[in-house]
Amino acid sequence: MRKIVLFSALALLLASCGGTRELSHNVNNHTTQVVLAKNNFKVVEHVKGEASNQYFLIVGGGKRALVEKARAKMLQNANLVGSSRAVINETVEIHSFFFWIGMQYTVTVSADVIEFTE
Repeated sequence: MRKIVLFSALALLLASCGGTRELSHNVNNHTTQVVLAKNNFKVVEHVKGEASNQYFLIVGGGKRALVEKARAKMLQNANLVGSSRAVINETVEIHSFFFWIGMQYTVTVSADVIEFTE
């Protein structure tokens, strides 16, 4: 009986749960506007950037900074400098992993890269 209580207490201490949500509203503020009405572009690739932070006893960095870091990594992976490329269909996903004394947030920003042919 003592082993069962000890095992149950250990299992309860190590238990955790997680959740995922997607930011479906567009809060991106890009100053360049491109009209994609003609067939003058092609989708080149799909790029991602990821950033995570751990919080112990509610102490840690901000989630907003995680979105900025993930977006910067995604834009770096897109290799836009010096080319006729643009990023479209940007999506932000937040995954939360909870455990007894803290939590971990992981933010993933993904987008499609298009290249203009004309």
